[in-house]
Amino acid sequence: MKIKILLYPLCMALLLSSCHIYKQYSRPEVDTQGLYRDPVSTTDTLVSDTSNMANLPWEQVFTDPDLQALIRLGLERNTDLQAALLRVKEAQASLMTSRLSYLPSLSLAPQGGVSSFDKSHGSWSWSLPVVGSWEIDLFGKILNTKRAAKAALLQSEAYQQAVQTQVVAAIANYYYMLLMLDKQLEITEETSVLWKKNVETMRAMKEAAMVNEAGVVQSEANYYMVLASMADLKNQIRETENSLSLLLRQAPQKIARGRIEDQQLPTVLQAGVPIQLLGNRPDVKVAEMALAGTYYNTNEARAAFYPQITINGTYGWTNQAGNLITNPGKMIASVIGSLTQPLFYRGANIARLKIAKAQQQEALLSFEQAILNAGSEVSNALNLYQTAQDKIVQREKQIESLEKSVEYTQELLTLGTSTYLEVLTAQQSLLSAQLSGIADEFQRMQAVVNLYHALGGGVK
Repeated sequence: MKIKILLYPLCMALLLSSCHIYKQYSRPEVDTQGLYRDPVSTTDTLVSDTSNMANLPWEQVFTDPDLQALIRLGLERNTDLQAALLRVKEAQASLMTSRLSYLPSLSLAPQGGVSSFDKSHGSWSWSLPVVGSWEIDLFGKILNTKRAAKAALLQSEAYQQAVQTQVVAAIANYYYMLLMLDKQLEITEETSVLWKKNVETMRAMKEAAMVNEAGVVQSEANYYMVLASMADLKNQIRETENSLSLLLRQAPQKIARGRIEDQQLPTVLQAGVPIQLLGNRPDVKVAEMALAGTYYNTNEARAAFYPQITINGTYGWTNQAGNLITNPGKMIASVIGSLTQPLFYRGANIARLKIAKAQQQEALLSFEQAILNAGSEVSNALNLYQTAQDKIVQREKQIESLEKSVEYTQELLTLGTSTYLEVLTAQQSLLSAQLSGIADEFQRMQAVVNLYHALGGGVK
């Protein structure tokens, strides 16, 4: 009776002290206020609402049929995405293993042998037992292992989603880059035709003694410069097609595509509110599930300080009863309960708990940094879009002025009041501005892709 009186308070103390071990992970307080910078406001305060373009399926953002076909192919074949899906299957198997830890472990352990004493006739002994062992999870060791495995599964699923969003964004960026290069090549080819005619004009003017030989060779040099730039553009197109083919896990080949003038992307960019990043950004989910995993690992390390209760049992048949051999065999059954309290491993358990706590703090820092990185990427994409918009407006004015400049200088050269250098300079400036204008348009398209990706779009 006295023993029961002593054991009861001890058991109650152990149960109360282990309550924290059973607590579920809860997200720590995170401050997302002001995570997005406004690209136009001087106060950096972005006026947002709950509308978020990340909630749109990628088919509604990228409406080009050729691009949609490429994205579907990438989602089916991309190597990194397929590897991420295999990681999910690995995590599912690991979770199944941890769940099975709640069940008793059973094993069949047949034994047999022949023994003889003092050259007597040998006697055959055998046993056919089923051995079972069952650990009672009184202090949450198996529970936290299972929860950590579940967090690892959610982490692998979030990683797979992160790879998927990256694949969608990368394919779109490569596609729009090809459209930009196609348009730049088209403009350059048209310019080469005009500049070839300009060389012929300069030669005719030399025959008429209106310009000298220097003007002719300078115009020829400009013409050859354009031809050389066409070769560079064709090489860039080929390399971009090869890179996109690699992303699609196929041999390098020509990519079917539309025209940059036909693209229709969202013109109103809705970033939503920063708190939505916690639910939409897969990489933020990866960081949070890593934090949850370390939380459960810490709880598991705490559980190592408490006793381990195990029930071992045997059930089967044998023909050996002590020193006697019986035939036929008889049934045997035994059940033994054991309680193991760690004594000499206390120092190792303390070190393990310290390591687990430190890893949990590291995971918390990574989670907070992932949120800051997400906010920075959204802010950068918003600013890139606004910058491209401003540049496009000014570039259109620049091109319009340069077109007039080329026209005026050519007329003045014909009248003899201008030099061929002024004409060539105006033509070079116009070509450069036209190519830059196409790059500005690509930058705006890239900003839409980057913002969609930064907000966590592309999963649906």
